[in-house]
Amino acid sequence: MNRRKYTVERMCALLQISRSSYYAWLSREEKVLKRDLICDQVIRSFKQNRGLYGSPRLAFELQEQGYEVSRSTIARVMKTNGLVARPRRKYVHTTDSDHNWQVADNLLNRQFFATRPNEKWVSDISYILTKEGWTYLTVIVDLFDRMVVGWTLSSDMSTENTTIKCLKIAMERRTIDKSLLFHSDRGVQYCSSSFRDVLAKNPRIIQSMSRKGNCWDNAVAESFFKTLKTEWVRKFKYRNLEDAQRSIFDYIERFYNTKRRHSANGYMSPLKKYYLFFNRIAA
Repeated sequence: MNRRKYTVERMCALLQISRSSYYAWLSREEKVLKRDLICDQVIRSFKQNRGLYGSPRLAFELQEQGYEVSRSTIARVMKTNGLVARPRRKYVHTTDSDHNWQVADNLLNRQFFATRPNEKWVSDISYILTKEGWTYLTVIVDLFDRMVVGWTLSSDMSTENTTIKCLKIAMERRTIDKSLLFHSDRGVQYCSSSFRDVLAKNPRIIQSMSRKGNCWDNAVAESFFKTLKTEWVRKFKYRNLEDAQRSIFDYIERFYNTKRRHSANGYMSPLKKYYLFFNRIAA
């Protein structure tokens, strides 16, 4: 306020300090204000993203908002304020591939990228525990935008309630008008004739399967389950299937697909990358 009435020289003379001391003090104050502002924004963004983002995603979040801040700075702020995202736990592969059904060749061959939506889908099944017992989550992920295009939670591992139901949902949400490679492990739910019959209804879909006992051949689907469980599922104790269903819907449809920044997308959300593709075509 006094700077509007008096010059810097006049104020320094009255306070008997040098101009250099004043500007050094002012610089320190600006740094403190900037530090406090960054700290507040990191904490706010961490909470807005449900406490799931680590320093890489928070860095992109704040940089997109116009803040000049590095990942290392955010990591220090998080450490100082006790902000910890995604505690690591070992993931165990659970799909049963011990059967006599025919298997498909590994056509995907770990090429986990795509040039357009609906070019390559990967799928897998995992377990979600509730107080009433195990439930079974089936997902289908598009390798172009990493969006979960289909998912279902069931009380049993029947082909009808897992892979078939999930595939039908995905095909309702996405129109398959070009060739699509559908990749999974060798679980019986993917090898069964009933599931193959559903795939065969669209001649554009080609089936691919991982090599036996090789989880890396389906790494993207495995990675999704690891992310889901470390970021979300392990925070809760579900009462029953319906409780788990609501929670997983909240995570996948309201956060993961629409808001969560994905490293494979250049830290764009799946939905943003999906729409960006069609906007570029329209342009």
